[in-house]
Amino acid sequence: MRKDEAIKLVLEKFPSAYVVSTCGHISRDLYNIRDRKEHFYMVGSMGIAAPVALGLALTNSNKQILILDGDGSFLMNLGVTSMIGEQKPTNLIHVVLDNAMHESTGGQRTIGMDGMTTAVLSMGYKHGMKIHNHQELQQAIPDEGPVLIHMKIEPRTEKIGKRVEWTPQQILSRFSAAIKG
Repeated sequence: MRKDEAIKLVLEKFPSAYVVSTCGHISRDLYNIRDRKEHFYMVGSMGIAAPVALGLALTNSNKQILILDGDGSFLMNLGVTSMIGEQKPTNLIHVVLDNAMHESTGGQRTIGMDGMTTAVLSMGYKHGMKIHNHQELQQAIPDEGPVLIHMKIEPRTEKIGKRVEWTPQQILSRFSAAIKG
């Protein structure tokens, strides 16, 4: 599955979720697919999408919070998974798009995600699953989190889209207004 297809599937599956996307190409892809004030684009903060989303999930328990992470960012800050597991936010969905590389910084290989769905279960996530296609995503998502969804994706072959046009301050302002309702 291509990354843009995976992001579109996730947005279809969770249409009302507040999305925190990791820095680099994932935020750019999300922005180019569908810009919404409910999207918090991390700009220049690799590995920080999950801690930000955890805070949002704990302070907004009536809203679904979705992390759109890359395998490099996820592995860079693996310690946050134990915090998520300890806090057990039932409204948190953690999606990791795994292309086996640090795509935004030049395509360096990551160490790999084998066994991560099992590892997060031992840290307190309620569910962990590896998804390969649209059908698995539609069938496998439980109603209560925290959930880790590990989605294998293909390396990019197409050109990356334009950068997020919003400044960090504008991103924060837009998102804050949206989540306050």
